[in-house]
Amino acid sequence: MKINELTSDMRHVTVEGTIDKISEPRTVNLRAGGSALVADAIISDETGSIKLSLWDDQIKMVKEGDRISIDNGYTQAFRGENSLNIGRYGKIAVLEG
Repeated sequence: MKINELTSDMRHVTVEGTIDKISEPRTVNLRAGGSALVADAIISDETGSIKLSLWDDQIKMVKEGDRISIDNGYTQAFRGENSLNIGRYGKIAVLEG
């Protein structure tokens, strides 16, 4: 899929893009208890860009400028803005080249 084709509440999303920016990780409290680190990344392709939420170990897997693929991700609207999430069943991979 292309980024401009993503709408809110999609499931089983597979997309490739380049990481333009990653925010500083911040600690959030989880509904289930405990806390986690989360960082917001902006990924883009030739059609547009979208916010991607990176959690815990995912933050260390990628860096700005990396070309990545998201497999089995999902989208949701948060504060009126579409965002892409990897979730428990999704995968993130850095592409070579």
